[in-house]
Amino acid sequence: MQRLALFDLDRTLIDLGGAFLRWATEFAEQHRLKPGDIAWLVALDRGRHPHREMFFNEVREHFALAKPVEELWAGYRRRMPYLVQCYPGVLSGLGELRAAGWRVGIVTNGMADNQLGKLRRTGLADVVDGYAVSGVEGVRKPDARLFQIAAQRCGASLTGGGWMVGDNLVADIAGAQAAGLRGIWVDRGTWPGYEHRADHVVADVAEAIAIMRDTYQPG
Repeated sequence: MQRLALFDLDRTLIDLGGAFLRWATEFAEQHRLKPGDIAWLVALDRGRHPHREMFFNEVREHFALAKPVEELWAGYRRRMPYLVQCYPGVLSGLGELRAAGWRVGIVTNGMADNQLGKLRRTGLADVVDGYAVSGVEGVRKPDARLFQIAAQRCGASLTGGGWMVGDNLVADIAGAQAAGLRGIWVDRGTWPGYEHRADHVVADVAEAIAIMRDTYQPG
């Protein structure tokens, strides 16, 4: 199996939950919401991880906001790249993988402006061999074509196998396995009781990197 390691972005490499809380606090201040409204926003985000257009439709109705949904959503996308941070050790861990001869890539669903902004602002774009963003490519995980695009950007192919690391059991793990990759699930506690066939379950990316290094057999 080739040394190819693909990673999801949100809640895998970057702390989207922490960034969302910072955004919700700013949003509440801008719209003069009550302190308890921040908790409502966080609960809505954590409860179902809805598509952002749906999310902001609910937000607009709940708070009776005058701004249209698209304007609220666009403001969110502009701001989030400045609020996200990588989890500790992510940048160095990816760099170590590449130094050890691995091809490293990122596969993420999301709008082009938002996801590309996160990749560039965090420095992730500079420490990987390639990435594929659904909003750019016109195809979303779990479709195997997005994994294939990312692999090709890394100078590899899905036919050679490899690994996918992510927090979403359907988009990341099931999708990657259907595409011929092994799946390492980063369990953030958002899929209670969901049956899965992940090859490994870890708490963070550092554990995933250790597994890939330990189980890789050259030749």
